[in-house]
Amino acid sequence: MTSRRALTQGICSWLIAAISVGACGSAPPTPSESAIAAAIETPSAATPSPVPAPAATATALPSPVPTLDPTIADLTGVTTDPSLAHRLPLAVLLDDNRIARPQSGFNSASIVYQAPADGGETRYVLVFGEGDTAQIGPVRSARIYFIHWASEVRAALAHYGGDLRSRRYLEAYDHLRLTDVDALAGAGKAFHRIKSRTAPHNAYTSTAALRAMALKSGGQESMPADLYRRSFVAPGDVASRPASQRIRIPYRTGLVEYRFDRAADLYRRVLDGKAQVDPADGKAVMTRNVVVLFMSFRTDTKIEPGHSRPVVGSIGIGRAMIFREGRLLEGTWSKADEVSPTRLLDAAGTEIPLVTGRTFFQIVPDDTRVTSGS
Repeated sequence: MTSRRALTQGICSWLIAAISVGACGSAPPTPSESAIAAAIETPSAATPSPVPAPAATATALPSPVPTLDPTIADLTGVTTDPSLAHRLPLAVLLDDNRIARPQSGFNSASIVYQAPADGGETRYVLVFGEGDTAQIGPVRSARIYFIHWASEVRAALAHYGGDLRSRRYLEAYDHLRLTDVDALAGAGKAFHRIKSRTAPHNAYTSTAALRAMALKSGGQESMPADLYRRSFVAPGDVASRPASQRIRIPYRTGLVEYRFDRAADLYRRVLDGKAQVDPADGKAVMTRNVVVLFMSFRTDTKIEPGHSRPVVGSIGIGRAMIFREGRLLEGTWSKADEVSPTRLLDAAGTEIPLVTGRTFFQIVPDDTRVTSGS
């Protein structure tokens, strides 16, 4: 993995102000109604002052589309083949029931999200950019917060159905915010069932099958050039890295750990005390960056009658822990709306870059006790 130049992204002043307010724990003063009224120009009965003739109207120019380095991968910042760097991202919903483990596809994904889901379990969405694999699965149904993360990069979303809220979102925004690749709604040929497991934990696919189906369904060939790209920095020298670091992230269905490998400058992923291995390539699951996002979590029985559905507060502002190269950076995450990027900011509102390579986002309820040490 090699370095990329940081892709500078502007942060709106109102967003910085909002984050600063959250960090300080106080709200800005609200103007009184009288102050607001005074600021509004009230029409007068007197003869109005002459209005100068308008100047010639300038022709509005479209915003320039950023010029992207053809060799820098959009989602990881690594140097890659130009034919792979800016491809349409593929986002795949994965099962995390204990019966579904070990899941396939992690080592080819550019970004991985893990978050609480139904019944106390978690679920993953794997986002593929420059990487390819013949095995991804088991594939499961969609949940709205995973869809919002996929919408950030206008991905093709692969899944087996979804809850009511997810289905309505996909119906409204297919081909606008993402490309829907639903195995239960016309895209079934991109998926298959394996015989070594029982349904619903045996649905699999591949990046080749999904990419072909996404293009057939009207998806774009590449990620739009004007979308936000995260900032990355090159890995530091081995001498600058600490000897070790261990991260512990508890979920109801198991303990996720990351153990820093100083020589490789990577985090090895461990589940319930055992190294996670990706069956797709037979190798240990590793990542360059680990980002823990603290979000509100609850269940709701009114979203879909007869079901208790998870509700994750993925839009707004919250605490973030960014682990890279054996060190912890405390920060804030911020996501303005359903399609806006999830930004990582320091106390001054400046974006925190990641190190080039794969990133695991671990979403946990606000009261989760995440620990790290040597």
